[in-house]
Amino acid sequence: MTGAAALKRFAPTTLDEDAWDDLLSFIEERRVIPIVGAELLQVETERGPRLLHDWLAEKLAGRLGVDVASLPQPYCLNDVVCWFLAGRGRREEAYVRLRGILKDAAFEPSPALRRLAAISDFDLFVSTTFDSLLESAINLERFGGAPSTEVITYAPNRVADLPGERDALRRPVVYHLFGRLSASPTYVISDEDLLEFICALQSEHLAPEKLFHELEHNHLLFIGSNFTNWLARLFLRMAKRQRLSDPRDVGEVLADNHITEDERLVAFLQQVSVRTRIYMGAERFVDELHARWTARRGPAKAAAAAPSAPARFAPPAREMPDRAVFLSYAREDLPAVQRIKAGLEAAGITTWFDLDRLEGGDDYDRKIQRNVARCSYFIPVISATTERRLEAYFRREWSYAIDRSRNMADGAVFILPVTIDSTEPARALVPDRFKALHFSQLPAGEVPTEFAARLADFMQARQ
Repeated sequence: MTGAAALKRFAPTTLDEDAWDDLLSFIEERRVIPIVGAELLQVETERGPRLLHDWLAEKLAGRLGVDVASLPQPYCLNDVVCWFLAGRGRREEAYVRLRGILKDAAFEPSPALRRLAAISDFDLFVSTTFDSLLESAINLERFGGAPSTEVITYAPNRVADLPGERDALRRPVVYHLFGRLSASPTYVISDEDLLEFICALQSEHLAPEKLFHELEHNHLLFIGSNFTNWLARLFLRMAKRQRLSDPRDVGEVLADNHITEDERLVAFLQQVSVRTRIYMGAERFVDELHARWTARRGPAKAAAAAPSAPARFAPPAREMPDRAVFLSYAREDLPAVQRIKAGLEAAGITTWFDLDRLEGGDDYDRKIQRNVARCSYFIPVISATTERRLEAYFRREWSYAIDRSRNMADGAVFILPVTIDSTEPARALVPDRFKALHFSQLPAGEVPTEFAARLADFMQARQ
């Protein structure tokens, strides 16, 4: 048996029980980051299930008039783009066409992607693809479909990093390392694009430092990355920021559908990177990971973590009920405010906001002032929208609430500011009196159980 054949024969294709136990322990401690690639993106097409990028290559070739018979078989997105550019096609046109194709398709995330998203101990995901299927899977599994996942996108001409320390993340984050779908050429669809992104990521001034710190100091799961031999080596080295043969406390699992076929890569990893484990099959790995994680949590924890149906929104009454909680908001944030109302009322808390802001005049203003004066609690909804609106009616509502609070004893709870996005309370354009208060995070209007419980306790104490 040759040396190469021996390596292939004994190359590991799964993890032993000790390795699984270690991995699940690290996941529970939130010390693992999944790096998700194209092999998990199976979609339902008119010809049955296919990998998204294979389907996109076919559709893009048709839109760009590419002669697929002249391409290597099977061809990929890079082959289509290169043929188009060689014929003096406009580079920007490929991105515009691809965006239109994918937007029109409106694919749902695959079962494997949803199982990965359901592992709630994962709070930071890195995507090496440009689609939105991963964040859709997280929203479906954790937020009943509400767009509550924070999405961050890297591009060489616009460096975006994590908003802060990972421990401070208040909602799951998907970081698109190679760009995200756009009409502009700001994401990777060809080998040339990939080369530009890799070079930029290695630049001292263009690297997302907070993200790379997390990649360096956490265990990594490369799932379905379909990286070629040298790209896999380079990406691993770039993430770990040290020689792969140096001693280190964290390791990696490479789980994809082709790695064991690459004898040289397997030999390199076995000889140089002893903390790297290999698992054959991306979807198979996710299935086993999800099953073991679920079993380890036990029935009670699994039931508690299971996604619940989103609370149904009931439109507010025209007149505010007695002692209702008053929601003050910018019109553009209405969908999030509807979710807040639904979430609070599902917890038995009567909530009201004004839905008739087309009214005007002194009568309308007196109505709002009267409602602020008799509500039980006042919740100003802070967002990127309120940051932009330097002059708006909700700011008058805030003033009415502050006027009422001046008649209250020190320490009395009345104003409960909330943010529905990544707006930082310390820098928000809100009254100084708000900044002295605790801001609660309600991502996209989703109401955490602890917030609803705290508000219910306040209301109970007042009765």
